[in-house]
Amino acid sequence: MIRLAISLFLFVLFSVTSARSFVTTRPGPVDSFLPKPKLEGAKVCSYTVIIKTSCSSVSYTRDKISVAFGDVYGNEVFVKRLDDPKSRAFERCSSDTYKITGPCMRDVCYLHLLRQGSDGWKPENVKIYGSSIRSVTFYFNLFLPNGVWYGFDVCNGLANGKSSQSSASDKSSQPIIASVAAM
Repeated sequence: MIRLAISLFLFVLFSVTSARSFVTTRPGPVDSFLPKPKLEGAKVCSYTVIIKTSCSSVSYTRDKISVAFGDVYGNEVFVKRLDDPKSRAFERCSSDTYKITGPCMRDVCYLHLLRQGSDGWKPENVKIYGSSIRSVTFYFNLFLPNGVWYGFDVCNGLANGKSSQSSASDKSSQPIIASVAAM
């Protein structure tokens, strides 16, 4: 009995302190989302974004794919176009890795994707990691609608934990638009 209690305690402790988190809620359309404007002078960090395309997606897409992700403090990374039609990015059963720079942030609590085009595309998941954040994986596994920001926002549960110091200075938490390089 004591062994079971200790094992359970260690499992819970490992789960809570693990450097990896998974977002298991279902993605949905994001009403009235607009990427935030660029702010000069913000500290810049590097992020790696790995997008895995489902094996049940179209063979490849020529659609324009945009991404935006951020933290509870309003810091946001936005890339207007990740895809490169010449490189055949987002092929079925493949992973595409991007190095993206943007404002330093706390843990990522939202991720939105935008698909524009007529080919269609079914992302399986998106993993984001960087030196200043815990890695996080967002699971889509559905065809994205055309022309609609679609994704996850789990920041509401984190908003209550914001420090008054961070929320007091909105100017310092304004995001900058990211730069991206495919790997």
